[in-house]
Amino acid sequence: MVQDERTTEADSMYHDLEHMDTLAILNNINTEDRTVPVSVSRSIRQIEILVDAAYEKLSDGGRLFYIGSGTSGRLGIVDASECPPTFGVSHDIVIGLIAGGDEAIRKAKEGAEDDMDAAWKDLRKYKINDKDIVVGISASGTTPYVLGGLKDCRHHNIKTGCIVCNTKSPIAGFADYPVEVVAGPEFVTGSTRMKAGTAQKLVLNMLSTAVMIKLGRVKDNKMVDMMLTNKKLVERGTRMLMNLYKWEYDYAKECLVSQGSVRAVIDKMESEKRKPKH
Repeated sequence: MVQDERTTEADSMYHDLEHMDTLAILNNINTEDRTVPVSVSRSIRQIEILVDAAYEKLSDGGRLFYIGSGTSGRLGIVDASECPPTFGVSHDIVIGLIAGGDEAIRKAKEGAEDDMDAAWKDLRKYKINDKDIVVGISASGTTPYVLGGLKDCRHHNIKTGCIVCNTKSPIAGFADYPVEVVAGPEFVTGSTRMKAGTAQKLVLNMLSTAVMIKLGRVKDNKMVDMMLTNKKLVERGTRMLMNLYKWEYDYAKECLVSQGSVRAVIDKMESEKRKPKH
């Protein structure tokens, strides 16, 4: 029998989990979780290269696609879906695709990940082209859906990246900008929704946030382009303007709502400053 050498499949360092009390289970999971940011820190240089590549594509009118299955696919969809409300970009700038389609977001469709041709079919629906960049997300680094997608992208001269949790994986071999975060064995052997999933989420946070900052979607440390889609965000935007201009609450909120975004208010104020005084 061939032994699986993937770290994500390595045997847990903990045994007899079913005999642990609740506090022991929680403490041990937390102990393992605390190692994840350290693992990510070892891959910062790889993440930097991927960020710069994605920024170059998006700044030239391209798009960022995530492809993945299971937990990895869902994480990509979450990151993509949060970019429009957070940074005010359209929904077709960062796009998350999951093996098995939208139904797989809620219900596991494990067999869907085994189709090597499915990712390219999904990408073609968006008229994927060489202005775009595709990032494959796979804890194991072997998922056929992701591997096939990256192979097809390379064949069509489309730049690719990946976020995997094993070294020297097939998927990393087909990525122009691989990110390999080795989080180590899971508390429950092979349950990559745990540390590996956390590592992928951290990298996705860094990737999309850094790209959006570089695209000018943040001013100082504020989300000035966020969409005012609920009361919480209207309140946040109002406080930004109150702090920036020392305005009273009602006036700040009125300006925000009338202009539609914090940036629009700031731009209007800057424009007023530039007008010649008579």
